[in-house]
Amino acid sequence: MTIRIIPQAPQDRHPDRPEGEIPPLLFPQLKSLYARRAGRLRQLAEKNPLGDYLRFAAVVASAQVIVLYDHPLQGDLQARLADSARVGTPPLDVATLPRDGHWQRLLQSLIAELKPEMSGQALAVLENLEKASASELEAMAQSLLRHEFTQVNSDSSPFIWAALSVCWAQMAALIPGHARAEAGEPRPLCPVCGSVPVCGVMQMASGGESARYLHCNLCETEWHMPRSQCSNCGQEKQLHYWSLEGVNAAVKTESCGDCGSFLKLLHQQIDPAVEPVADDLASLVLDARMEQEGFARSSINPFLFPGE
Repeated sequence: MTIRIIPQAPQDRHPDRPEGEIPPLLFPQLKSLYARRAGRLRQLAEKNPLGDYLRFAAVVASAQVIVLYDHPLQGDLQARLADSARVGTPPLDVATLPRDGHWQRLLQSLIAELKPEMSGQALAVLENLEKASASELEAMAQSLLRHEFTQVNSDSSPFIWAALSVCWAQMAALIPGHARAEAGEPRPLCPVCGSVPVCGVMQMASGGESARYLHCNLCETEWHMPRSQCSNCGQEKQLHYWSLEGVNAAVKTESCGDCGSFLKLLHQQIDPAVEPVADDLASLVLDARMEQEGFARSSINPFLFPGE
């Protein structure tokens, strides 16, 4: 396939729409989040060379739906929010937020849901996680949250992160009044939890406008960032947009010549069904071509962690 530079799309601002009218944060909608992801993964798997892995991811997302409702959030969230506000960190900061046993209960429930659906290596990984001690699981979670990915077996990482993500998404859905951000701030990390994005999404808006949001790979919150800035370093001068299918492709990448990074951009106005985790995972051929062009990915998909 030939990768090509495409013309830059219109920016997020509109003369008749003040910047303040763009919501700075979009919090996860738990009722549809994982079910929509599972459905999109299955749809994309039908004609994709990575179909088997997309179907695996769909099974995990479907299990997250069940675990989410079987295990509502436990613990004193208000006390944690007060601690974050006092020290000036994001309300659900991965580096400082104390973790209780809730995420491990989510993991054990996730394992129970997934074991009947898995075989071979995946089943063996689940059985090993099921036998792991609480301290061992906590050490793996800590390594992933610190981006010390080589400390965790890459086969285990998606399952651990799936439980952590449900836990953080449950918290994020309850804190709209406690998270602060300004529309258009050059934030490379999630203002709610401090994790990295999966990709960017060009959200449809009224009047044919669109606005770019970055989708968090942990708490599933989205935060606004203008299209005119690199999502990684904030520079504006050396941005280019790439596609395998031309201007009408729903999945494109933004590259930055200043920092040498790239980030996927999903365009809802072209395909309203795009879903951040699913469409990013299904378009890895675009990642490979961007790496051939000399750019490094600045984001992390929860089903694609580097590991030992």
